[in-house]
Amino acid sequence: MNKLLLSCLVLAFCLIMSCGGGNSSSNGTPASTDSTIATATQYALPDTAAFRDTVNGKPSYLYILRNSNKAAVAITNYGARVVSVMVPDKNGVMTDVVLGYDSIRKYVHRPETFFGAVVGRYGNRIARGKFTLDGKTYSLAINNPPNSLHGGRKGFGAVMWETKRASDHSVELSYLAKDGEEGYPGNLQVSVTYTLTDSNELKIDYRASTDKATVLNLTNHAYFNLNGQGNGTINNHLLQINADHYTPVDSTLIPTGKIEPVAGTPFDFRQPTAIGARIDSDNRQLKYGKGYDHNFVLNPNKGGGLNHAVTVTGDLSGIVMDVYTDQPGVQFYSGNFLNGMNPLKNGKRDDHRGAICLETQHFPDSPNQPSFPSTELKPKQDYQSETVYKFSVKK
Repeated sequence: MNKLLLSCLVLAFCLIMSCGGGNSSSNGTPASTDSTIATATQYALPDTAAFRDTVNGKPSYLYILRNSNKAAVAITNYGARVVSVMVPDKNGVMTDVVLGYDSIRKYVHRPETFFGAVVGRYGNRIARGKFTLDGKTYSLAINNPPNSLHGGRKGFGAVMWETKRASDHSVELSYLAKDGEEGYPGNLQVSVTYTLTDSNELKIDYRASTDKATVLNLTNHAYFNLNGQGNGTINNHLLQINADHYTPVDSTLIPTGKIEPVAGTPFDFRQPTAIGARIDSDNRQLKYGKGYDHNFVLNPNKGGGLNHAVTVTGDLSGIVMDVYTDQPGVQFYSGNFLNGMNPLKNGKRDDHRGAICLETQHFPDSPNQPSFPSTELKPKQDYQSETVYKFSVKK
């Protein structure tokens, strides 16, 4: 009887310890344990205490959004980042489908700096770090030689955002990018609102205004693995992109200015296709990107509301992610440069092609490409954009 009692006590202790990641409310204060999430999942939400720190002289936090379906999203104000997205798989097991770290210190110091971040002032690349606006040439940091990438050396992903409001299902963050920051003109006031709905949708709403003409291309750089972050390759995920055309690039991944059809190429994802089916084809564009790292020109939305841009299905989990947006393009990146160097949450690693990015956007290098949709924002104009990642399971 003593051995049996001891075994029961050990088991009870282990169950209690396994709940540690979900014991805090969105503002970092203790909250009641959500036993459904804590005991029935293969992944645990990050501990909010590991995100309470000071970065660049400002406090950092982790906000946990929840809905009535037990789904959860973790957001930090460092870079306005998505840290976790916990949704059910085909068996009802709650699964974290976004790559990220388990502490704020790792976000600040690890090699991969874009996990889940809002990138800007200009997401994606600007050729040779230069553009001309109203007759003046602006020079940006060359942080992806020979080009500027995702806003420069620091960008929006490495600054502290202010929390304007937070609730159980939504958080609004704001940032003032000052005139001349990273070489861009204008004092830009920007806000991002994340909302988790009861339909398992993660809505991202962007707003911005400026006091001087500038260029702006905001997006989120979440890395997704629908089998669970760190749980193998995404090569067998099925991908469908609502795009008849894409923008080919040169050897530095800058668009050539042409818009070419996907038909008859490895870029044809108009029907659900395994990501890895053609990724190693003898194709110059794929060799330039070491896989997919290209902007797809979304087909015009024939109905009202947001455009249904992308559908991805996890081959093992059955988790389906539908992407809706009002943007004209989406950058599909197949995790070509992930190499296992970053320790992810729950003891996982970021292995080669272990995640995809689907960055809704205007086109790369638009400020230097007159034929591309304009990214200019003028004073007294209000920038507004919305992207939705909706999660379900394959029927």
